Amino acid sequence: MKHYVIIGNGIAAAGCIEGIRSVDCAGEITVISEEKHAVYCRPLISYYLEGKTDLKRMKYRGEDFYGKTGCKVLYGQKAVKILSETKAVEISNGTLIPYDELLIAAGSSPFVPRFEGLDTVREKYSFMTVDDALALEQAITKDSRVLIIGAGLIGLKCAEGILERAGSVTVCDLADRVLSSILDSECAAMMQKHLEAQGMRFHLSDSAARFEGNTAHMQSGKDVEFDVLVLAVGVRANSQIFRDCGGEVNRGVLVDETMQSSIPDIYAAGDCAEGPDLSTGGKRVLAILPNAYMQGHAAGINMAGGSERFDKGIPMNSIGFFGLHAMTAGAYDGELYEEKTDHSLKRLFVKDGYLRGFILIGCGERAGIYTSLIREQLPLSEVNFELLRKTATTASFSAEMRGKIFGGVI
Repeated sequence: MKHYVIIGNGIAAAGCIEGIRSVDCAGEITVISEEKHAVYCRPLISYYLEGKTDLKRMKYRGEDFYGKTGCKVLYGQKAVKILSETKAVEISNGTLIPYDELLIAAGSSPFVPRFEGLDTVREKYSFMTVDDALALEQAITKDSRVLIIGAGLIGLKCAEGILERAGSVTVCDLADRVLSSILDSECAAMMQKHLEAQGMRFHLSDSAARFEGNTAHMQSGKDVEFDVLVLAVGVRANSQIFRDCGGEVNRGVLVDETMQSSIPDIYAAGDCAEGPDLSTGGKRVLAILPNAYMQGHAAGINMAGGSERFDKGIPMNSIGFFGLHAMTAGAYDGELYEEKTDHSLKRLFVKDGYLRGFILIGCGERAGIYTSLIREQLPLSEVNFELLRKTATTASFSAEMRGKIFGGVI
């Protein structure tokens, strides 16, 4: 009987558990969970602060998930060392956990630059976990002036979550626009205007140079006073444990289409893994929930002796702020096709006869149709692209193609 060990207890771990159990119903599964919570939907922590959900509804699987799948979860324990030669994982209490197959699904951690004087800031927080959200909930009052360093996905979701709880929310970033990793300048300006209308304030192309108590001395020379500081500059893959045991790591643990790493019987999935990116043909950390689950599920099947490939991963995001939604996917490379109104913006990127990427702002589109075109590498010559440019509809596909791709959905 095999013994499976999973480092991490997030979405990729849940996918792995279900992948293993689809092949092997008897093997032992041990989950090493640094957090003291069952698997939950991390993107919902901002909605918790808004009062739109609660801790129970944030759970990704039911109360009986681990019992039904026969898993042992070691809560509050951190994996500190992988002994690949003897096939064991050392955890923070000194115990060695033997494995036959190992998944690293350790996620990512906040990247905190070495700001001068940061140690003088008493109320400072990250925004990655449910514990971070609970801590912020206690720290913020109706009079709090909140400064968020970082205008990316994490920083802006935090800002949305606390806006009604705080006196003011100011966001700064060295980038010249919000959501700079996923939006171009025009799309970002549209989103920023919407956020400012809700009451957010921005200092872009600017960030803290140093801190002095509750004052941020900015690189521009301005001073920003605050009561609560949130550090949302970025994240880094938790891959050091694999690097320390001699494994190949770039930005994340390097894996192939089966999620196998450079060391036999060790796999990786989720935010700590760097695997194939269909949109570029290279490898990339695809740190989003759907990819984490699919990577974990594929890894679990392969760990249990099955055969599964995850070779259609692409960068994609679906995020909304105060009713304005943005959906993006793929690469922004090639000829641009655009549909634009006063309140919406659609950009499709076409190269060599294929849809390579898209940006949708304020569009009531079925973005999954565009995503399928990218994932399945469907030639645009086989669809009615003139119709697809106007609206994402399955009517653009032949009946045969609809059945193959969408299961007959019309």
